[in-house]
Amino acid sequence: MAERSRRTVRDLRRGNRARVLQRLYFDGPLSRQELGPATGLSSGSISNVVTELASEGLLEEAGIVDSDGGRPRTLLRVAPGGGLFVGIDIGETRVRVELFDLALTELARTDRLLAQHGYDVERIVGHVRSGLADVLRDSGADLRMLLGIGIGVPGIIEREAPTAAGGPCTIVHGPTIGWRAVPFERLLREVVDVPPEVPFFVDNGARTLGQAEMWFGGGRGAGAAAVALIGSGVGASVNRGDILDEDVSNAALEWGHTTVQLRGRRCRCGSRGCLEAYAGAEAMRERWQEAGGPLSPETDDETALAALLAAAYPPRGGAAPDPVAVSILDETAECLGAALADLVNLFLPERILLGGWAGLLIGPHLLPEIRRYARAYALEHAAARTTIDLGHLGPDAVTVGAATLPLSDFLARGGTRPAPPSLPGAAPDRAAPARGRATGG
Repeated sequence: MAERSRRTVRDLRRGNRARVLQRLYFDGPLSRQELGPATGLSSGSISNVVTELASEGLLEEAGIVDSDGGRPRTLLRVAPGGGLFVGIDIGETRVRVELFDLALTELARTDRLLAQHGYDVERIVGHVRSGLADVLRDSGADLRMLLGIGIGVPGIIEREAPTAAGGPCTIVHGPTIGWRAVPFERLLREVVDVPPEVPFFVDNGARTLGQAEMWFGGGRGAGAAAVALIGSGVGASVNRGDILDEDVSNAALEWGHTTVQLRGRRCRCGSRGCLEAYAGAEAMRERWQEAGGPLSPETDDETALAALLAAAYPPRGGAAPDPVAVSILDETAECLGAALADLVNLFLPERILLGGWAGLLIGPHLLPEIRRYARAYALEHAAARTTIDLGHLGPDAVTVGAATLPLSDFLARGGTRPAPPSLPGAAPDRAAPARGRATGG
């Protein structure tokens, strides 16, 4: 009974810390007086939590505001220097590694370019290891401040229990990139040089993109939004609930492998007629090459897509639009519109956002036609309630979203972090407060 009471008190304390941290993170700066009604905590609890978090370097003052006839009120915010996160995007053309502070301000980044569709697992693991070492070294980061590493990957994520050897076992199934049951997290932990207590979070890249847009971009404030990631391949996520809602959900979808053409083009997944076989940048490159487009066999997807758009939309006063390029892009817009109509009919989102490097490249040209086709294929009432726009966060959105994975966990823990596994007697669920600033000891 005593142990149960201790757990209850500890969990209550951590829950109170989480409420304050989350509210300040997303709505701050706020005063202590504003935090009371915003969190539902008493003034005494607010005072205790704020004092505790500030002593750990997680909160700082952010100015003073006048109150109505009373004493001026001190504003509080989450301290950007209170911790570090790494976001990693395993993309189709590069591995991007970025280091962020607690406010998700970029501190350092590096890219490792990939050969066209070069997804050899050992090579990817090596790029992550060296990229992580570079950003930590270049920023002069104190490893004691590193609170987590998030990684967005293409494919389906399977989270299994720890293995007999004791290590984590996050499995990635990515048939379109040749990954079958890859124990990606374990492979990374074997080679990266970070403290063993630093948590890793591996998730689908479309899901990390969706979380980034919901937290900081075009999905902010929406009760439900679908976010499409269009690169060499295609994916999507559906996001429901307010950021601070305990019932929030964010699910990745294999949307790129929904059928848009019966007995259509062969997709790299092995099936036929998939959306990805028409709307992915790789497919657009292949279709233009098959139609006689002026591309060499070595042309990469990004170069090919830029050339395709230039041929279809030449500058005013230049050459006439290439009718073959125009036809390919119109078919792409129709396939995307039809597939987006499926998202509208199935999930009734308030907003749909197109992201990914290829989505952001084609969007300014194709968005009006994509909207038109989506309205034509979707149920009229559902389509009338849904807006379709480009994502707001640009090509770095997947990396930012990857960093939100450990950040979300950190906030939910109330600013605590797992204790080092080597600590004698440490229970599996034991948590330790985050360290203070490196300069503060």
